[in-house]
Amino acid sequence: MIHTSLPARVNIVDVGPRDGFQTEQAFIPTELKIRVIDAISETGVPKIEATSFVHPKAVPQMADAREVLRAIRRAPGVAYTVLVPNTKGAELAVEESIDAIRLVVCASETFNQRNVRMSVEESVRDCEEIVKIASRRDVPVEVAIGVSFGCPFEGPTPEKRVAELARTFAGMGIREISIADTVGMANPTQVTRLMTRLRADLDGAKLSLHIHNTRGLGFANALAGLQAGIDTYDASIGGLGGCPVTPAATGNLPTEDLVNMCEEMGIETGIDIDKVMEASRLMEEFLGRRLPSHVLLAGTNQQAVARHQA
Repeated sequence: MIHTSLPARVNIVDVGPRDGFQTEQAFIPTELKIRVIDAISETGVPKIEATSFVHPKAVPQMADAREVLRAIRRAPGVAYTVLVPNTKGAELAVEESIDAIRLVVCASETFNQRNVRMSVEESVRDCEEIVKIASRRDVPVEVAIGVSFGCPFEGPTPEKRVAELARTFAGMGIREISIADTVGMANPTQVTRLMTRLRADLDGAKLSLHIHNTRGLGFANALAGLQAGIDTYDASIGGLGGCPVTPAATGNLPTEDLVNMCEEMGIETGIDIDKVMEASRLMEEFLGRRLPSHVLLAGTNQQAVARHQA
């Protein structure tokens, strides 16, 4: 059932420094990564996915994870999380000052093998070990269920499979579960149906959405999520990002565009959109190309009116 009222406030997690940076071919200097994360920290976002503890041969862009985490300025009220692919990554991560570990388990066998070289069952077992590793340091664990709506190798993902995985993770005591449209194959009907089902199945678990805009349905899917009562979303400065497994997959929802949509709809975010755009422009300048954010290019409605009245 679609909710008659939208959430009064939405939490936006900026995953740009991890999901956004990881697919860039040119190595982003450590100093710039730190500067960008510090800029995002000043925007009002409640959580930043700062880096990933993955083997540098797999993702060279994340080779400076330790240096980044040790140099960023920690803003009050902002949680700094890291992604790990396996227990080895978790062991490294808990040695640093972090607020949560996030890992991805894909709902597709083929995609999971290509992503982390493990079966789904092996990844679930790994997750159990990661929970143990993290609990020894009182670090929360969050799980993202990848390709929850569709897989480029296997086609549409059965809702039952996602629901079973979500229940398994909730049974481990994991309280935050992200439902990820990893390669942008979802449509709004799917999103509403699955998220409504999961909210009913997982009373007490915190559900969020990780949406990619590969086929232009990202914001329609976000609206469908809002209508299903989901109040937490991943986004990325400027719309940076993609997926190393399938290069055709484009970036996450741009943070400034999602903030703009919510604020225009009367939904609070607590985020300063101008400061988000400042962070995005740091990356535009370095990359030498326009990022896919519409607001970054056109400005907000208020900015457009101000320009035309000047």
